[in-house]
Amino acid sequence: MKNLILSILLLIGIASVSDAQSFRGPDKSPMDVAYLPDNFAHDRKPGEKAIAKAYYSRPNKAERVVFGGIVPFGKVWRLGANEAVEFKAFQDLTLGGKSLSAGTYSMFAIPGENEWTIILNSDLDYWGAFSYDESKDVFRFTVPSKSSEQVVESFSIRFEDLGNNKAVMRMGWDQTIVELPISY
Repeated sequence: MKNLILSILLLIGIASVSDAQSFRGPDKSPMDVAYLPDNFAHDRKPGEKAIAKAYYSRPNKAERVVFGGIVPFGKVWRLGANEAVEFKAFQDLTLGGKSLSAGTYSMFAIPGENEWTIILNSDLDYWGAFSYDESKDVFRFTVPSKSSEQVVESFSIRFEDLGNNKAVMRMGWDQTIVELPISY
């Protein structure tokens, strides 16, 4: 009887180890989320509500030339890696001077050397920009790009509340920074 119980336990152990091996390893460009207000997920105050959030993946520079290299100038880019950025406005707001109704949108960019075109699109669940459909654009606007002395190793998005119902959505990678003005 002892041998039967030990055999059963051994088989269960082998089965659980083989199931654990069927999981994929961690993604090279992990997903992240940025909130407005920035502290919302970690230090939420009672009664405080989110204004916006962005889900995105964070590729690394890894000694590559980013803009004008792995991300070509003048072509639609998904902003990051894997799936396109998913931008959620929890309330009506103004993004880049354009009125945006509360809702969820995909976000793309067309990087240039001195300015970027930012695109909000009504279609969701894009992997990359391969099936991007311009006819579903909600709007586009341009913002200047800035050079940074500090290298941002992983593509990053951060919201900064400027007070008086104004904020900025800052995106950075390598030595390039773009800021999208928001009012709410």
